[in-house]
Amino acid sequence: MSEEKVTDRRDFCETKTCAEAPPPARAMGWRELYLKEDWWAIYLGLGITVVALLAFLNGSKLVQTLSINPGGLKWTTLGQVGAYFSANIGTYLLQMLCWLVIFGATTRIMGMKLSEFIPSFIILYLLSIVMFTISGWAHAAQYNLEPPLVALILGLIIANIIRVPKWMDSGFRVEYYIKTGIVLLGATFPITLVLTAGPYALIQATFISVATCLVIYFAATKIFGLDKRLGAVMGVGGAVCGVSGSMAAASAVGAKKDYMYISVTLVVVWALVMILFIPFVSRALGLPAGVAGAWVGTSEFADAAGFAAATAYGHMAGNENAAIQGFTLMKVIGRDMWIGIWSFVFAMIACLKWEKEECQTRPNAMEIWWRFPKFVIGFLVASLFMTLLTAGYSKADFNGVVKPGLIMPIVSLRTWAFIFCFLSIGLTTRFRELKSSGLKPFIAFTIGVAVNVVLGFVLSVYVFGGHWAALGK
Repeated sequence: MSEEKVTDRRDFCETKTCAEAPPPARAMGWRELYLKEDWWAIYLGLGITVVALLAFLNGSKLVQTLSINPGGLKWTTLGQVGAYFSANIGTYLLQMLCWLVIFGATTRIMGMKLSEFIPSFIILYLLSIVMFTISGWAHAAQYNLEPPLVALILGLIIANIIRVPKWMDSGFRVEYYIKTGIVLLGATFPITLVLTAGPYALIQATFISVATCLVIYFAATKIFGLDKRLGAVMGVGGAVCGVSGSMAAASAVGAKKDYMYISVTLVVVWALVMILFIPFVSRALGLPAGVAGAWVGTSEFADAAGFAAATAYGHMAGNENAAIQGFTLMKVIGRDMWIGIWSFVFAMIACLKWEKEECQTRPNAMEIWWRFPKFVIGFLVASLFMTLLTAGYSKADFNGVVKPGLIMPIVSLRTWAFIFCFLSIGLTTRFRELKSSGLKPFIAFTIGVAVNVVLGFVLSVYVFGGHWAALGK
C-alpha cells in the first residue's frame, strides 16, 4: 500500500458525506509506522546519527568517509576535477550504494516500484554530484553558487526545457528527503547551541517569525481570498527557512502539491533578490558587519542564499566572521528552530478548525495524533540526543574534536539529503502548471517580504544594534 493511494480528505469531502471521509493518516492507522515518510525520516535520521556517534566513539572514519562530497574541492581546472574523482570513485560508488539501499528499501516498503525508483535515484545522485562540483569551484562563492540553490535552479531549468519522464518522479521523493534532512538538522543543532544565541537573537527571531508568517497568511487569505492552506505554506516559508519551512508546513496541513511549489518558487525568487539588496544597502549605509549579518539572518529566506549574502558583505566590511556570526545566530539558530513550532501550530489549526468547518466533524484526540507532523519529533529527539552527548565537552574540545569528528560528517550527510530534495523540487516543478495561481500569491508574499525587511532593519540596526555591532570585536 502506498501513501499516495490514500484519498485526500478535502477531495473526499467534495464528493462524499463527511462521515465517510476519514483523514489519510487515521485511515492508515498504526500502519503509518512503516508506511509514512515521517516515520522513516525519523528512523533514518536517528539511525544515521547513532551510527555516526558509534563511529566517532570508536575512532572509526567510516561515516566521515561516506559523508564525502566535492563541495570543498576549490577547483580551478577540469583536470583537477578529473583527478579528484579518479582518486575517490570507489568511495562515491559506495556512498551511492548506501543511499540507494536505505532509500530504496524504505520506499519499497511504502509501496513504490523499485524498477522505477532505482534508475531515477541513480540519475538524481549523479546530478547531485554535479551540483556539489559546481559549488566546489574556487570562485563559486563570488557568484553565490551554493549547492542547494544551484540544485534548485538547475533542476527548474532542466524540468522546464526537457520533458522529464513521469516515471522518474518515483525517485524525486521531495518530502522524504527534506524530512530526513530536518531530522539530521536536529542532530547538528544541540539545544546548548540555541542557548548561546542569547536573548537578543531569540527575541528578534521570534518577532520576525511571528510577524512575517501572520502578515503573509492574512494577506493571502483575507485580502486576496486564497486558500488558507496556501496562506499557511507561504507564511511559514517566509517566516522560517524558506524551502524547508514550505515543505514542512505543506505536510502539516495536508496542502496540495502545487501550493508547496508556489511557495518554494516565491522563496527562491526573493532569496536571490536579497542576496544583492541587503549587502548593497548595508554598504551604502556603512553598517557594521555584525549588524548587517543579523539583518541578513532576519530577512533572507534561504540558508544558502543568506550565507552567501553575509559572506559577501563580510568581505566588503573587512570582518567576515562578524557578518557570518550575526547571520548564523539570527537565521540558522534563531529562525530555523521555528520549523517545528509552526508545523505543530498549523497542524493543530488544520485538524481542530479547518477540517471541522469543511466536513462538519469534531476531531478527537487520536485524530490530532494521526495528523501531527511526526518528523518534528525526530528533529527534537535528535537535538536532545546530541545535546546530552556533547554536554560534557568544553567549548575547545567541542570545536576541536566533536565538531570535525561527529557534527561535520552529519552536516555533510544532511546537505546530501537537502540536495536530493532541492533538485527533486526543481525537476518536478513545471512553471506551466503554476500559471493558474496568478499574481495574488506573489503580491501576498511580497507584502510579507516588505514587512520582514523593514522590521528586520529596525530590530537589527536600532533596537539590538549595539549587541550585533559588538560581534567579532
